[in-house]
Amino acid sequence: MESQHILSVLRQVQNQTLDIHDAYEQLKISPFEDLGYAKVDHHRRIRQGSPEVIYGAGKTAEQIEGILHSMMSHDARNILVTRLSQENADYLTEHFVFTYDKLSRIGIVNRSEEISAPGTIVVATGGTSDIPVAEEAALTAETLGNHVERLYDVGVAGIHRLLSHVDTLSKATVIVAVAGMEGALASVIGGLSDCPVIAVPTSVGYGANFQGLSALLSMLNSCASGVSVVNIDNGFGAGYIASMINHIGGNE
Repeated sequence: MESQHILSVLRQVQNQTLDIHDAYEQLKISPFEDLGYAKVDHHRRIRQGSPEVIYGAGKTAEQIEGILHSMMSHDARNILVTRLSQENADYLTEHFVFTYDKLSRIGIVNRSEEISAPGTIVVATGGTSDIPVAEEAALTAETLGNHVERLYDVGVAGIHRLLSHVDTLSKATVIVAVAGMEGALASVIGGLSDCPVIAVPTSVGYGANFQGLSALLSMLNSCASGVSVVNIDNGFGAGYIASMINHIGGNE
């Protein structure tokens, strides 16, 4: 049992047979809770700074409910459930203090709005059609304790819209650039900014964009320094990485 393992480690520290730093390393990889259909990692916050995130697609409402009960038994807050269907969200709303955003398909349990990092994450989109992926990134970052500013529909088809927000870009700690079509927004922002840019290709576009592959390849081949790329439509991954960057040095 997890509690027995923790007590054993603490007794070793008390008896001075285990150094506190070694004890901390052991606790970071403490046993998970096996629910049969899921193995819940209760020490992920210790190890990575935030609790386990539940990927909702492909899971039943009852499975998500079981995982949530397991996490909440360890006093977890701001639990993210990504790619959550409306049907499962309706079910979970009846059982938890639950917030659901239909656009990004993100659910948040026991939400506590608090800022734990000093910087600002800017989330920008090429077009309005990219907003669902951008909101997945923005809500993820906000839930993880970051201040987020949104710049939507500032793509290169009307680049003056982006240039009118240069001051906002210059004050950002990290920028998430979300775009489909040819994905040029990330390169333009990368050329204007002195902070890391996380590019998110989306599957938005006409036939020859190959469901986002064209934007992905354009972003991977960006000539602007400081641009990194996540997978197609992976707003969650971009928001999570942006939060990690924004928190660097914040807990020292």
